[in-house]
Amino acid sequence: MVSITEGEVLAWLTPLLWPFLRTLALFSTLPVLGTRTVPLRVRVALAAFIALAAQASLPAPPPPLPLDSPLAFMLVVQQLFVGLALGFSVRVVFAAIEFAGEVIGLQMGLNFAGFFDPATANQATASGRFLGTMTAWLFIVGGGHLLVIAALVQSFTTFPADGQPLAFLQAVQPYRWGAEIFSLGLWIALPLIAMLLTVNLVLGVISRVASQINVFSVGFPITLGVGLLGLLLTLPALQTPLASGLARMLALFQG
Repeated sequence: MVSITEGEVLAWLTPLLWPFLRTLALFSTLPVLGTRTVPLRVRVALAAFIALAAQASLPAPPPPLPLDSPLAFMLVVQQLFVGLALGFSVRVVFAAIEFAGEVIGLQMGLNFAGFFDPATANQATASGRFLGTMTAWLFIVGGGHLLVIAALVQSFTTFPADGQPLAFLQAVQPYRWGAEIFSLGLWIALPLIAMLLTVNLVLGVISRVASQINVFSVGFPITLGVGLLGLLLTLPALQTPLASGLARMLALFQG
């Protein structure tokens, strides 16, 4: 009769359990794959597949320990923190590009065209949602999801499963990531802001020279047309800030 002890079961499960929890936490906050359109069963299956496929690249797991012990609870908390923070770091880059779209839409006069986005359960504008959709497409086409998985595997070397979630928070300092939204977003929106500011200055001069022209009725279609043209011209360069932002954020988890 074959007998299997609890220690043997824990020795089999431990190398898979911690990567699975960290990957599942990542998929709960990761853009594109972490939205409501992706079923939960798909995310669980992907997390299990990645945890199994990454075994050859992972460092040695911690010694097996009872799952009802305080150290096991701290290990679970650590895996959740690291996975959630990794997905949130990618979402910061997406939020920065959508923030650029909000600023551009404000200058163009498109921010009155707001609607409810069921994917994020938030109020969105046309320009911000457009840049967000283009960013999601570039993220998949450009292999961004592969970079995130590589950073996830590398995070087990940078932040091993040692049950110290506070040490991880001190290392990556996620409370500083909010500045990335404004710096990257303004970097993307700055060319269009300068272009639309020039248009507004020209319209202001025209209204002073020819006061009989109703600048409000003439200026809106001109501003909207110039903004859409500038947005079309800057779309080919969108991949550069996306790749740069992802590289900076993922480097925090790769040591």
